[in-house]
Amino acid sequence: MVSASFSRSTSARLTPRSVGSPRVSFSHRKWWALPSSFETMAFVFFLVSVVLVVACAAYLYVFRYLGRATLVPGFVGGTEVCNVFDGSWIVDGSYPLYNSSECPFAERGFNCLANGRKDTGYLKWRWQPRHCDVPKFNARDVLERLRGKRVVLVGDSMSRTQWESFICMLMSGVEDPGSVYEVNGNQISKTIRFLGVRFQSFNLSVEFFRSVFLVQQGLMPRHGPKRVRATLKLDKMDDINRLWIDSDLLIFNSGHWWTPTKLFDMGCYFQSGGQLKLGMPINAAFRMALSTWASWVEAMVNTNRTHVFFRTYEPSHWSGSNQKKCEVTEQPSSEAKGNDRSEFGDIIADVVAKMRVPVTVLNVTSMGSFRSDAHIGTWSHPSTILDCSHWCLPGVPDAWNELVFSYLLTDGWRNLGR
Repeated sequence: MVSASFSRSTSARLTPRSVGSPRVSFSHRKWWALPSSFETMAFVFFLVSVVLVVACAAYLYVFRYLGRATLVPGFVGGTEVCNVFDGSWIVDGSYPLYNSSECPFAERGFNCLANGRKDTGYLKWRWQPRHCDVPKFNARDVLERLRGKRVVLVGDSMSRTQWESFICMLMSGVEDPGSVYEVNGNQISKTIRFLGVRFQSFNLSVEFFRSVFLVQQGLMPRHGPKRVRATLKLDKMDDINRLWIDSDLLIFNSGHWWTPTKLFDMGCYFQSGGQLKLGMPINAAFRMALSTWASWVEAMVNTNRTHVFFRTYEPSHWSGSNQKKCEVTEQPSSEAKGNDRSEFGDIIADVVAKMRVPVTVLNVTSMGSFRSDAHIGTWSHPSTILDCSHWCLPGVPDAWNELVFSYLLTDGWRNLGR
């Protein structure tokens, strides 16, 4: 059994101050018996101050603590909401949930068995929360719950992996596979910015939009330094953002492209308010981009209809002095390993905690940190690519989707049995 624990609170911890009573000395005049006008005013001011402090503390407690418990399950604990991200991987003989070779929407590059992997033990692990049980996945139940809905996933290739997993899991509950199709007839490819699959019998669409930064990428600015070949406009959302609204489930992720290699080494620098920010650290830029995203969600998304999720960073397991060595194990590691970019999780938690609308954080980082056995490794397509970042399918992304499905079926991971 491989276990993980991650319980981080985004709520304020308020400790009320104790107000001591004045000491009474019977050898002195009782000041409350014959008060002067100054003492009376001071006493009234003191009482009013106490009332205001108590009222403010009560307001902050209700708004920031009780309110946040419904916004960010998994970060905020509670008597009703189970922290489904605190758990362990256990062997389950009923897994995997589907066969990638039988799912036309599973990308060949993620199908490790088809690409020559011989061991199958990595397919048999199921995520088990420590303090509750999530419902066993039933494709037909989920399809009925999603009937007439629109599901949108936005992000990088990790988001596309989750999208493919989402579809393949649901395909097992479809009687006529021919009734499920890509709306534009496209083959699944990492180069296409939009992919949409329709489940015709259920009037359900599951769509993916490629937006690796979520914010807008721009061209080289005029009169900029020669090393600047492109910019990332941290205060503007990706120009395809209007295509994401009017959905019922909206799942975001970002993180793997926020590295010096994919930014500065490619001549891409940050921009805000029309000004280059050449010295801005990546973490600060990520926070600004997430704040732009949060403002967009608050202004553009009807959260009475749309449930918004943000999935945290997925750990990679590169090793060696230059982090270019990829050794896939046959079993999950006994302890959390890999590059988890925990600072990104802190930023996501902080930004979401300040939002005025409900957003659910899918805190999958700790879950993946044990799965050094589940990466693509050498079983890629083409086989010349070494990959300790992406996951095989079936695999870890299925667990992310199981938690999304269980959220829909249990009123936000509430009242889960054990």
